[in-house]
Amino acid sequence: MRRFVIGDIHGCSKALRTLLESISPTPDDQLVFLGDYIDRGPDSRGVIDLMISVPKATRMIALRGNHELMLMGILFGGCSPDIWLQSGGAATLASYGGSLERIPSSHIQFFHSLRAQYETERELFIHAGYQPDVPCDRIDDASRYWNHLTDELPPPHCSGKRVIVGHTPQPSGRVLDRGHLVCVDTYCFGGGWLTAMNVDTGECIQTNRHGHLKRDLSARIARIFSGVLGQKRRADGPKSDQNHCQDAKPGFAAEVHRRRDVATDNGPIP
Repeated sequence: MRRFVIGDIHGCSKALRTLLESISPTPDDQLVFLGDYIDRGPDSRGVIDLMISVPKATRMIALRGNHELMLMGILFGGCSPDIWLQSGGAATLASYGGSLERIPSSHIQFFHSLRAQYETERELFIHAGYQPDVPCDRIDDASRYWNHLTDELPPPHCSGKRVIVGHTPQPSGRVLDRGHLVCVDTYCFGGGWLTAMNVDTGECIQTNRHGHLKRDLSARIARIFSGVLGQKRRADGPKSDQNHCQDAKPGFAAEVHRRRDVATDNGPIP
């Protein structure tokens, strides 16, 4: 059984689709989603369609984020939509054809089904954060849904459990891992990545908002280097390995410079 935790999606349906295809979950696997499926990105409706399909393939735990909380407050709590619309809700509204009345009943049921948090013997999964000295089941909503992580990170939770959160975007596109605290919101909607992290191994699968899978940089460079050497061998004929490697270095550097967009994570390899 594999366990993956997935960060904030924010309307990036192409990223989610590629991520699910890459994980290829089995019925024995478990996917834990940390919330914020909607708003900001272009296709919140498509994201919810995909989320509804996940339990048909594998075990799913879906948490509530602050953006789902805002939407539910508008739909059922009489809250004004102004703050929500200014916080990315306009994109969600557009994805539903410009009217909240067009949200399908199956999507409403999905929003109602979302959990506040999820605990195991060793982990606490929660959307935004926690209070270090407060038991898991008594964490307040400000910490659970709204407060962002700061440079001064909270100490370990009193339960001793590792806490895994989203909500605070990591502009670097990398998972923040401090051992006792992990943040997997890697800023997909803002040009970063949507991350699925294997809870037990720490291995990450990442896709961008265009649906492109992030490739390993060292593997990219190795493939480029191998290709350049192969071309030079064919052009120059047989040489000693030592002389050939010396001759290939300038060409390799030029090729890497020419293809620096490939050697970084700015897009798929042509």
